[in-house]
Amino acid sequence: MGVRLTREPLSLDAVYAAVRSPARGGVALFSGVVRASEDGAPISRIDYEAYEPLALKELARIAARAEESHGAAVEVHHRLGPVPAGEASVLVAAAAAHRAEAFAACREVIDRLKETVPIWKADFA
Repeated sequence: MGVRLTREPLSLDAVYAAVRSPARGGVALFSGVVRASEDGAPISRIDYEAYEPLALKELARIAARAEESHGAAVEVHHRLGPVPAGEASVLVAAAAAHRAEAFAACREVIDRLKETVPIWKADFA
């Protein structure tokens, strides 16, 4: 299990590599991409802020729970600072023996992240 907050562009290859294994036949990937509009208004980016110590702790708790519940390996990366439209702000990878468990773990992580992790959309431009 790995969690990361960064101001650099995110890499699907990195989250995929972190969870894949010959023992895990199903890998689910989620990429949350900044849309070019927010509430119907055009934007060029979203700025993300976080209370980083708590955000990392909560991301780790969520990932560990999903791993335990679904027998999966989980990796979560979230971007902070300005994220241009069209670029990923969050990536989740989950790998398990079978696809159902991988999908379930991936969905659980992104759903819980949105509910409980102290990361905010700070500003639209």
